[in-house]
Formats: sequence, structure tokens, C-alpha cells
Amino acid sequence: MIERELHEECGVFGVYAQPDAAHLTYLGLHALQHRGQEGAGIAAVDEAGVTRCRKGKGLLTEVFSHEDIAGLPGRRAIGHVRYGTAGGSEVENVQPIVARAKIGTLAVAHNGQIVNAEELRGELEDRGSIFHGSSDSEIILHLIQGEKGSLLEKIKKACLRLDGAFAFLILSDSSLYAIRDRNGLRPLSLAKRGDGWCVSSETCAFDIVNAEFVRDVAPGEIVKISAQGIESDFYTNITQKRLCAMEYVYFSRPDSVLDGQNVHLVRRECGRLLAAADRGALEADMVVGVPDSSLSAASGYGEEMGLPYEMGLIKNRYVGRTFIQPTQAQRDTGVKMKLSANRAVVDGKRIVLLDDSIVRGTTIRRIVTLLRDAGAAEVHVRIASPQLLYPCFYGVDMSTRAELISARMDTQSLCGAIGADSLRFLSQADLQKACGGQELCMACFTGRYFTPLYSHTLG
Repeated sequence: MIERELHEECGVFGVYAQPDAAHLTYLGLHALQHRGQEGAGIAAVDEAGVTRCRKGKGLLTEVFSHEDIAGLPGRRAIGHVRYGTAGGSEVENVQPIVARAKIGTLAVAHNGQIVNAEELRGELEDRGSIFHGSSDSEIILHLIQGEKGSLLEKIKKACLRLDGAFAFLILSDSSLYAIRDRNGLRPLSLAKRGDGWCVSSETCAFDIVNAEFVRDVAPGEIVKISAQGIESDFYTNITQKRLCAMEYVYFSRPDSVLDGQNVHLVRRECGRLLAAADRGALEADMVVGVPDSSLSAASGYGEEMGLPYEMGLIKNRYVGRTFIQPTQAQRDTGVKMKLSANRAVVDGKRIVLLDDSIVRGTTIRRIVTLLRDAGAAEVHVRIASPQLLYPCFYGVDMSTRAELISARMDTQSLCGAIGADSLRFLSQADLQKACGGQELCMACFTGRYFTPLYSHTLG
């Protein structure tokens, strides 16, 4: 999508027992930049046990200079790229969040969303806790501080209080902890690098630092990395694998591997399955994918249909994100600046246009119009995911049904609204099939949620 109708989640990266850990963390976060562009931060612990943190609003390259990285010495570090799904975009909410207390200094970096954050925050404030920002990530630190026992015991007790989706890293004076929610809604992986370790939201970040993927952190697992090596514990034995389906559809980079499935191959299979239902029922001249997350699906669709996959849309990668423009007219101009139709390719042609999803319908309508204005004879839209019918409360910025055009319109009406000649979505069964048959969280398609929901969330 070009105007980001779905906003990315956050990304976390951690390094243990490696020289220049902050530099490696910077590189890892660079590979995860697609997961958040509002803010970035790195916390590092030096050999004397001193924790330093540098963070700010904007892209990594805007937040960090060479001098900033050099000012974060140590062999242990965690980092974060942020899109603010909970809390505002104020600098206080940029992570890692660092707290200094009796148990030592802790830094936390979190991906996901705590559904019961408002209730927990109220309870903690009644007990005297003071919050510096509005991010639900800060709640994790307060909960840990309020529990009794060792740090590992505190983390386990704190996690039992959390409902929602989370994959977070905690950096202490001596150890690195990687924790994943009991449903495995958010991805988190572990890799080996020399004598040390790396942890990341996506496996694509391991390649840039030459780390070797070992395994995924399991749902409900707490991985402790220390001088004693790797220790595994679980804060609950009630777990299940329900990775968010939108990680495959949209959020993750195509070269990442999630729960054993390569994202590019999953998306290509989604396109192939869409085409299988169109064979003999649709005539077209070419397939065009919306850059970038739809290109894999477009290639699969073209292969299955025996149609050429053409570069009918050109993305200008040097234009800022259009959703931040303050007026609708400026957003419309921004889309045209960021995406243009290749007139020589599409003029007079019957086009099958592949996109990953439809949220509000505004982006796909503009893209169809771009192709029409460039002379396309027909535009048949195929969406490589099911209809988005229900809000997400687990870290995707899609919080009400009123935002979702498929919740208000049937497919035929929506087809007319976006100006397409035909429109079809991938079925839920085919999406699951493309993902290797694994069980996924598809709450945004089905309305079936895997955690308790709270009145303020549903309101």
C-alpha cells in the first residue's frame, strides 16, 4: 500500500555478548525499519554495568549519528523502531524505556499491544506509580518492579497480568530476556552470532549482522541470555500458536521466515490460489502488483494464469509517507508523487491489479484511477487476503469497524466504489493453506479474538 492504510507494528532487536553491540543493533533495526518510522532507540550496557540510552523521533538515520552509536559502548544492547499503536507519538513514548530501581537498571523494548493496559495503568497509579509517557510498554516495567522474587520470577508474574499481544526484550545489568505472549501473536526469533546471541522481530535482520537463525521464541516462553548461556522458562503452560495472519499478508519483509514459512513464498502462493479460481473465468493481458508488499502475490498470480507480470506501477522511493499530510488534497498529491502508472505499459490493456488488503478503500480507488487515467482498458482487482471485517486490538492501527469499508459494503458494492471492473478477495481457507495449514490469528477477518477484550477497547 502506498498511503499506509494499515500502519506497521514495531520492531525489536537485541544483541548479547558481542563487540560493538549498539552498532549491530543499529544494523538490525535498519532491516526492521519497515515496521516503524515514527521513532527509534537503542539502549546498551557497558562493562561496568552502566546503561546508556539514545532515542528520538524519526527514522534511524535521523535519530543516530556515528557519534551517537560510539557513545553507547558495551557488549549488550537492545533497540526499537516504533509505530505508535498505543500511546501518542511524543518522544516520551519512544523506546527503549529505561527504569532505574532497587533491582537495578532495566530497559524494555516492546512490539504489540496490551489490551488491558488502561485497567493496569489505573491500578498501578492507585498504588502510587508515576508514568512519564502514555505507552503501554511502560506498564511492563511498573508491573515487574511491583512483584517479588528474582528478576525472572518478577517477569513471569508480570506477564501473567498482561492480556494482548506482546514480544518484548528486557536488558538488565547482566542479562537479556526475550519474552513472547502466550498466543504467539507477535513474532520473535533467536539467532547465534559467534559466542553471542541476537534476538529479532524478524529473521531478515539476522542476515545483515551475519547471525545464524536458531529458532523462534515459543509462545509463553521467557528466554534468558546470560554469562551462563541460554535458559528457557515459561510464564504459563496454557499456550497456543496463533501468529497474526497480517504478518504474512503485509507487515513482514518478504525475505523473513515466520514459524518456518518464508513470507515471499506464502504471498506468492496466495496469488497462485487467487488465480486458480480465475482460470477460464477472466481474460486479461497482464498482471500488475502494488509496490511493495503485493509484488510476490502478483508474481504467483501471473505464473498460475500464464499472464506476464508487468511493472505497470512505479514507486518513487524518495518521497515521504503520504499519510502524515494534513489535508486530503495534500494526501492525494502525495500518492501521485509516490506512485505513478507506467503509461506505455498499461495503455489499452486489460489489467489484473494485485494488492494485499483493502482497509478504507481510499488507496485502491486512487490506484485504479491512476491506471484508468493512463489508458488501462479494464482493471480487475484481486486482493491477496480476506475481507477485513473486524478491528484489531493486538498492535495494528485498525481499531473500529467503522474504518473498514468491507464491514459496510458487500463485494459488488465495493467493486463499484473503487471503480474496478471486478473484485475478488482471497478466502480464509486459502490464506491458511498458503501459510502451510498452520493456525493463525485471523480475528480481523473472523471476529474471533484470542484474549479477553475490555469495555474501553470495544468502545
